[in-house]
Amino acid sequence: MNPIDQKGDSHLRSLEVKKLNKQHNLKTLLTFILPSLIGLLLFMTPISIEGAITIPIAVAAKVLQAEMGWSIQLIMTIIVVFMAIASSMVSLTKPKFIQQSAFLNALLTVTSFWLLMRVLGAVFIVLTYLQVGPTIITSSDTGGLVLNDLIPVLFSVFLFAGMLLPLLLNFGLLEFCGTLMTKIMRPIFNLPGRSAIDCLASWLGDGSVGILMTTKQYESRFYTEREAAVIGTTFSAVSITFSLVVITQVKLEHLFIPFYLTVIFAGVVAAIIVPKLPPLCWKKDHYIDQSPRHADDESVPKEHHVFSWGIEQALTRAAQSGGVKQVLVEGLKNVVDMIFGVIPVVMAIGTIALILAEHTSLFNYLGMPFIPLLELLHIPEASEASKTIVVGFADMFIPSILASSIESDLTRFVIATLSVCQLIYMSEVGALLIGSKIPVNFAELFVIFILRTLVTLPIIALAAHIIF
Repeated sequence: MNPIDQKGDSHLRSLEVKKLNKQHNLKTLLTFILPSLIGLLLFMTPISIEGAITIPIAVAAKVLQAEMGWSIQLIMTIIVVFMAIASSMVSLTKPKFIQQSAFLNALLTVTSFWLLMRVLGAVFIVLTYLQVGPTIITSSDTGGLVLNDLIPVLFSVFLFAGMLLPLLLNFGLLEFCGTLMTKIMRPIFNLPGRSAIDCLASWLGDGSVGILMTTKQYESRFYTEREAAVIGTTFSAVSITFSLVVITQVKLEHLFIPFYLTVIFAGVVAAIIVPKLPPLCWKKDHYIDQSPRHADDESVPKEHHVFSWGIEQALTRAAQSGGVKQVLVEGLKNVVDMIFGVIPVVMAIGTIALILAEHTSLFNYLGMPFIPLLELLHIPEASEASKTIVVGFADMFIPSILASSIESDLTRFVIATLSVCQLIYMSEVGALLIGSKIPVNFAELFVIFILRTLVTLPIIALAAHIIF
C-alpha cells in the first residue's frame, strides 16, 4: 500500500470515528461497562475454592463436568465420529449449501492432512470408548487419558468460554486495556497491548481459553500472523491451579511461591528471546487476509492521552457491538468451532503423542543430548532427569510423574518448573494450536518447545541452586 492510500485510509477511519463519537451516550457507555465487567468477573476474577485459586468460568466448567459425568465421553464420541464422516462426505461431494456458508465451509472443508487427523481421531475415540482393539491405543495412559481426563475438561471449558467470550471481545474491553498496555507490550514483546488479556486469562484460568481468545482475535484481524503465533506459543500460560498440581506431584508443594516466581521470571525471559529466533521471527506481520499491519494502528492522537484514547476506542467498539442476538450467535459459533473442529484433532494428535511417550524410547533418545547441559548446570541425577525433558512435548504432566522416583529435591524442582515453562505439549496446547487457524505447524512447535527449554533451563537451574 502506498503512502497516499495509507493517508486516505487514515482519513476515512478518522471520519468514521468522528461520526461514531456523536453516538457516544449513556447507552454506549453502559454497553461498554456492563458486559465488560461481567466478562472480567467471569474470566479474570481470582477466587479460592477448597484452597485452590481459580476463576468463575473454570468453576462453572467443573460443575458441568461433574453433573454430566460419563455422558460427556459418549457425546464427544458421537461428535468426533460425525465430524469424520461429514468432513469425508464434504471432501468427496462438495455440496453447494456447504460451500455457500462461510461458517460451515470453514468447519467441514479441510485439507487431506486434517481430514486424516479427524478420521484417526474418530477411530481412536471409538476404540477407546468401547475399550476394544489394541491396548496401546485404548489404555489409560494413551487414548484413555485423552478421552477420560482431557476431553471432558476441554468440552466444559469450551462450552462456557466459547459462549461468554464475546463479553471480553465485543464490547470494548480489549480496546481499552490494549491501549493502556501498548506502552508495555509493544516495546518489550513487540505485541499489541490487548495480548496482555490473553495471558491473564490463561494464567488465572486455563491455557485453552487463551488460545481460543487468540484465535478469535487473529480471525478478526486484530493480530497479525506473527503476533498470533507468538501469543499462542508464548502467552497461553499454564494456569496457577495446574501449576500447583505439578509441584504437588513432585512433593514440593511447600515451595510453591519460589516455584511460581521462577516460572514467571523464566517465562518472561523466554517471551522476550524466543520470538526473536526462527521460526517465530520468520512469521509475516500480515493479517489473516494478507494485508499488512498498519504502523499507526496503536498510535494515540495528539488531542488524547492514553486513558482518554482507550475510553474512546472502547466506546467506538461498543457502539458497533450489535444486539444480544448477534452476541449469542457468535458465542454459539465459537462453541461449535472449538468442540466440533478442535477436539477431533486433540484426540488424534494427543493419543499419538502419548503412544510415542509411553511405548517407545523416542523421548529418551531425544533427551540424551541434554545430559551434558544438565551436568554443566550441576543438576544431580542428570541421566534420569534428561529422560523427562523432551517427553514434556507429549504431555506436560508426564515429566512430573517420571520425576517422582528421583531422590534429589533440587532435580525434581527443576523438572517440575521446566515442564510448566516449556508450555507446548501435544496432548492439549499443541493440538489446540495445530487445530486452530493460528499459523504454526507440528515441526515449528517442536522447535519452539526446544528453544523454550534451552532458554529457561539455565534460569531454572540457577533458581534451584539458590533455593536449595
